Amino acid sequence: MTEVVTNTAPPLRDEAAAAATAAATASGVEVRTLAEVADLTAVTRLFESIWRPAPGNQPVTSELLRAMVSAGNYVAGAFDGPELLGACFGFFGGPAKGGLHSHIAGVATAGHGRGIGFALKLHQRAWALRQDVPVISWTFDPLVRRNAHFNLTKLAALPEQYLPDFYGPMNDGINGAGDTDRIMAVWHLASPAVRSAAEGAPAPFDAAALRARGAAVALAADAGGGPVTGPADAPVVLVAVPPDIEALRRTDPAQGRAWRVALREVLGGLLAGGASVIGFDRAGWYVVAKEQTS
Repeated sequence: MTEVVTNTAPPLRDEAAAAATAAATASGVEVRTLAEVADLTAVTRLFESIWRPAPGNQPVTSELLRAMVSAGNYVAGAFDGPELLGACFGFFGGPAKGGLHSHIAGVATAGHGRGIGFALKLHQRAWALRQDVPVISWTFDPLVRRNAHFNLTKLAALPEQYLPDFYGPMNDGINGAGDTDRIMAVWHLASPAVRSAAEGAPAPFDAAALRARGAAVALAADAGGGPVTGPADAPVVLVAVPPDIEALRRTDPAQGRAWRVALREVLGGLLAGGASVIGFDRAGWYVVAKEQTS
């Protein structure tokens, strides 16, 4: 007799939808896609309150969001009752819905600490999978420690490129007027690492343990908090970022610029040379695996 093995695991779409619902429930919000002008206007106001742009420099406009939604793209908001606490906007890239680029996402100060950003991203993942889209990409400032931890550990996205001064001057309350270096992160929605992260079980990294096993420290902070470089002469390399680059840009702009230059040289150089960021330690370290050569 031939044994028939039945796959009883729920389909990936159902799994992703359940994870998104659980994250929203845990955050105390309802996440839903948006299409009406009033809701889209609320999104633009939310983003303005978060980024605090210079006059005439809105992150997005309601007209743009309306056009994007009408073309089948993604705009969603996280609501606590009638209050919009977070939002996310993404659009399709070529070829033909081969991936979704998540352009901007943010959570109001009143919603911090509740996991709303996680709920928004899991909603976006579930939505993309319903469109048969396997990958979502987005950029983030590699100097912002909490964002690196969120993107690379909590979501299990993978850095693909280091992009110097990607947007040019943005002149807002978060980026200031300096160079806007970014990392392009890629989120492989069906990967085992992403599925585990969506269920609340991401893979952590311990920089201290890696150092004990011989990892090289290519960038660290000196006694005054400034960047100091070291040799990247091991298969695993650690690259530090400061605790709060946004505060540093306000209190010591010169040191903030020094960190930007150092990270571009060290992390950007490693990625350009074929190395891969494989994780992030919440204590402030990128974990980089160098390409092995025979």
